[in-house]
Amino acid sequence: MSGVLGWLWYEGTLPAWGLIVGNAFLFGVLHELEHDLIHFIYFKNNKIVHNIMLLTVWLVRPLTLNPWFRRVLHFHHHKFSGTLHDVEERGVTNGEKWSLKRLLFTPDLVIGNILRVFGLFRDIKREVDKGNLKFQTAKKLKLSGVFGLIPFTILSHVILYVFFTNILLNFLHEAYGFTWVFSDSIQYMLEWLNPVIYIILLPNLLRQFCLHFITSNLHYFGDVEQGNVIEQTQVLNVWWTFPFQLFCFFFGWTHAIHHFVVNETFYLRHIARKKAHEIMRQHGVRFNDLGTFRRANRYHGA
Repeated sequence: MSGVLGWLWYEGTLPAWGLIVGNAFLFGVLHELEHDLIHFIYFKNNKIVHNIMLLTVWLVRPLTLNPWFRRVLHFHHHKFSGTLHDVEERGVTNGEKWSLKRLLFTPDLVIGNILRVFGLFRDIKREVDKGNLKFQTAKKLKLSGVFGLIPFTILSHVILYVFFTNILLNFLHEAYGFTWVFSDSIQYMLEWLNPVIYIILLPNLLRQFCLHFITSNLHYFGDVEQGNVIEQTQVLNVWWTFPFQLFCFFFGWTHAIHHFVVNETFYLRHIARKKAHEIMRQHGVRFNDLGTFRRANRYHGA
């Protein structure tokens, strides 16, 4: 379906915004499929099919981490959700105070993580020194976070950096006579990469922004009691999040369910969500705790 939308855009039948919106939705579904694959829900006993599926969903979503490295971070996330060494969630801005900086780097796994990596590694070392984290586990988390970006994640982000910088420079040149613009060779490269940028990268940028915005605010951070699943997440389905939910397959509606029932497919979570939400309310799971935006995702506090 994504290829069909790409072809329609390439032929001039579908506008660019329609392509970006359509593929962002489809790639949001693929993110949920990848998430289930990371938990070995599909083809666990057929490694060839399983790994081909993982590779495929990664190649059409190249702004994300290598899923084999992400598996390390994600399993650790389930075990230590909301702690200082929950590398997966901290990598998507969870726990940071809301600011223009956090907003700009919400979808960015390269520059955004470069800006936070020293603080993250410092916290990890402190947790090792306190005995809260094994040294070998810390080393594995660091290596997985770094090598998970190579090569496609970094390359895809660099292409987008050049693409948006080129748009800005051309605007400044046309509007204000700004003299510095990219060379003809870079302009040619961008033109040659146009199908990749519009069919894959821009839809994934939209999808990734929406996913990171939702996930980083439905997960709690910093003062979560270790192992207390009630404090790890909330259900975030308030009406104004609908545009964000649309491009991450309504992640805010169902992800809290996943923390309680891990090995359940994403579509079953949606089928059972109404009943699951009733039970979760009865046991104190929060719904639409919007104070988390003010509290930098802390569970406790006014």
